[in-house]
Amino acid sequence: MNKALTFVAAAAALMLSAGAALAQTIAVTNGRVLTGSGEIARGTVVIQNGRISAVGADVTVPSGAQVIDARGGVITPGFVAVDSGLSAIEVSALTDTNDVRQSSNSLSAAFDVSWGLDPDSFVIPVTRLGGVTRAIVTPQHPGSSGAHVHEEDTAGIGEGGLHTPGLFAGQAAVIHLAQGTDILVEPRVAMVAPFGDAGAGVAGGARGAEFTLFREILREVRLYARNRAAYDRGDLRELQLSRADLEALIPVVEGRMPLIVTVHRASDIRNVLRLAEEENLDIILDGAEEGWRVAAEIAAADVPVLINPLDNLPSSFEVRGATMENAARLHAAGVLIAIKGNEGSVHRAREARYNAGNAVAHGLPFLAAIEALTVNPARIFGQEDRFGALRPGLEADVVVWTGDPLEPLSQPIAVIIRGQPQDLNSRALELRDRYLRREPMPQAYGN
Repeated sequence: MNKALTFVAAAAALMLSAGAALAQTIAVTNGRVLTGSGEIARGTVVIQNGRISAVGADVTVPSGAQVIDARGGVITPGFVAVDSGLSAIEVSALTDTNDVRQSSNSLSAAFDVSWGLDPDSFVIPVTRLGGVTRAIVTPQHPGSSGAHVHEEDTAGIGEGGLHTPGLFAGQAAVIHLAQGTDILVEPRVAMVAPFGDAGAGVAGGARGAEFTLFREILREVRLYARNRAAYDRGDLRELQLSRADLEALIPVVEGRMPLIVTVHRASDIRNVLRLAEEENLDIILDGAEEGWRVAAEIAAADVPVLINPLDNLPSSFEVRGATMENAARLHAAGVLIAIKGNEGSVHRAREARYNAGNAVAHGLPFLAAIEALTVNPARIFGQEDRFGALRPGLEADVVVWTGDPLEPLSQPIAVIIRGQPQDLNSRALELRDRYLRREPMPQAYGN
């Protein structure tokens, strides 16, 4: 039996007992183990009660364990899709299947994407087949990456015209991609706001207007937090935001919730870093195509970056300095990076590993690219004690690959999420198999 068939047989055997997977012991053996922070040339990963119990070259397989013999394949943590619309977007162009954007004139920061998650999304099984086991689902705004986003469709622009609360797009959530009805891991893990051209557009057309309005809103949030009782009595001056939005922003101004800032050009990045320092904000840069030009400043501020290494064309005046060496240069400067998928990281979320491979081709060390898909996203969003690495005690998100996971021809042969083996199938594969069969079509299709 060849290696691929061995993998398939092992995965099928695991699926027969998937219902009891959280209670069973699984051992993945004889693979090159990429832990998320290092490498074991040939090692074993043991999973017990949904968590990783042992990782190493000389690990003893527990008696009675279900064994997956990797036969020289590669074992990695599950990949994490960042800046994603997974489970909240089915068809990007149809508003009734998109739950990461909204156009209310009275709601912005309080918008919580976790209420719109759909565990039955057809996109999830396809994404699992790319080794993705978790995602950071983020609200969309005019500057979001891909997914057909337009200003008139997003927060702050609606009936009644422009409304300054659109400076905030809402709150992100963490999900897992395991089969089941409850995929939410943690809601409200970060706030999202556009800067640069997109933020200026929401604020009235100029960057100076956005920074002024942004700082004024932060002052009002602090005023409200100190005077809730006066606000309830109606004794506080009128504020720009609703009570729900004010409450949602308190963790941001107190530094307890990170703010994902979409920003692109070097001068805007410098201004955002200065704003964060002056206002004591915990920020995450998203995009940062010209980040390499200010890499030392980003590193000195200890600010992480979410990037797509394929963004290398000067498609606007914001990204004149875009380069495919951005990831390598940021990493070399000491910046913590996470690599994104394409077009909103929904239908093409699984392509994040290809993007990481391209980053390696342009100077990013291989293990740093694996970190940018696994442990780094977990660390950036405060989940490093839950998932993101192959380390004892963490939830068992484990993927077994036929070869190098950054190579397009390599495929996952076993995907385990939270200790539960996943079905390696999708609607796309079912349709492929259905129409490959040379059989008469069902009567409903005619002859």
